[in-house]
Amino acid sequence: MELGFAFFFNSILLGVGLAMDAFSVSLANGLNEPCMKKCKMAGVAGIFSAFQFAMPMIGWICVSTIAQYFKAFEKCIPWIALGLLGYIGGKMLYEGITNKESCEEKPSVGLTALLVQGVATSIDALSVGFTIAEYNWLEAILACLLIGIVTFFICFAGIYIGKKAGTKLAGKAGIFGGAILIFIGLEIFITSWF
Repeated sequence: MELGFAFFFNSILLGVGLAMDAFSVSLANGLNEPCMKKCKMAGVAGIFSAFQFAMPMIGWICVSTIAQYFKAFEKCIPWIALGLLGYIGGKMLYEGITNKESCEEKPSVGLTALLVQGVATSIDALSVGFTIAEYNWLEAILACLLIGIVTFFICFAGIYIGKKAGTKLAGKAGIFGGAILIFIGLEIFITSWF
């Protein structure tokens, strides 16, 4: 593919489409932690963006080298996303129901949870490697970089919106955020069969 308007436009649209799950999870994180500082917001958005960059790149590498093994793994993707998001969402629901704490006392989203969320929301992006299979290595890196950049800004906005709503919802934000994560896991699982 030639590096023209169509390439950049398609890559940005692909980034927007792939970032929707990460946006919803970012929204839930903002709801869960309404006092999150801007540097942490950038770090959280950066984690999601790094995963959204890496997964299509890994998919492209797999298509280019070990496609037959990747095909077998592709059937497990919805199950993995459902399990990871269901676990984290269930934990957030539990904490939201049992805790009545203020911003200062509320437990923040930890690095382990963010990494699990990053994998769960981007694992379906592995299959994007198939859609960019005809790209050379430079085009593949550039497309994945654009996907990552778009994801960063979308996730940052999601956290910001979640924070604003979280301060208004106070004690119910963790419950709402956990329900969102479980719903996203179910949505990924159900839509993979249709």
